[in-house]
Amino acid sequence: MTELYGKFDPRDIPTYSISDAARYLRIPPGTIRSWTIGRKYPVSNGLKNFNPIIAITNLKPILLSFTNLIEIHVLRAIRKHHKIDLGKVRTALDFIDEQFAIPHPLANERFHTNGVDLFIEKYGSLINASESGQTELKDAFNAHLQRIELDDTGLAIKLYPFTRSDEEDNPRLVALDPRIAFGRLVIVGTGIATSVLAERYHAGESIDDLAYDYECDRFKIEEAIRCELPFAA
Repeated sequence: MTELYGKFDPRDIPTYSISDAARYLRIPPGTIRSWTIGRKYPVSNGLKNFNPIIAITNLKPILLSFTNLIEIHVLRAIRKHHKIDLGKVRTALDFIDEQFAIPHPLANERFHTNGVDLFIEKYGSLINASESGQTELKDAFNAHLQRIELDDTGLAIKLYPFTRSDEEDNPRLVALDPRIAFGRLVIVGTGIATSVLAERYHAGESIDDLAYDYECDRFKIEEAIRCELPFAA
């Protein structure tokens, strides 16, 4: 896979701005910024630093890799259903890192198998989570992990991001794949970037015209354009 990118794995190439990641993953940009570059927050005697949870390599400008997007997607499972202190989340993730001793464990098959149970074990001990609470967290993890496709080496290679607020009603019509369209969001099974469709639509072309031009189902065109709407929309 790295032949087209020199010595670099396309999964690790800084490609996405924070606004890109927010739009694709349907997560507020401020949340992504805190997780990846940290933030300052007020305390009684001034300001205190919150250190990032996810390590990124490109800070000027701030760009995230596909692997970073996978990590953010998985972290979303915790924060969407369990609004706990991120310091405790960091402790649980450090525990996973120590157990696996591999970079970016959230994007690795070993996390998909026994890693989730290990995380919940540590997480539960940190917050005294009830058995039902731990079951809910595991269900949330599974819902997110099922939208990640792994390659033969056990590393994440494709992500079908949530495109709707209801996680039970999310078709897999669009995907992020670092090997296709330079990692931009595309309609599954094609190289058609959702951003190109949105640009043409906003320029005045109809859904029917786009469906005809790309020989693509009208519903897929609509879904692709909707994915490019700003997060707040």
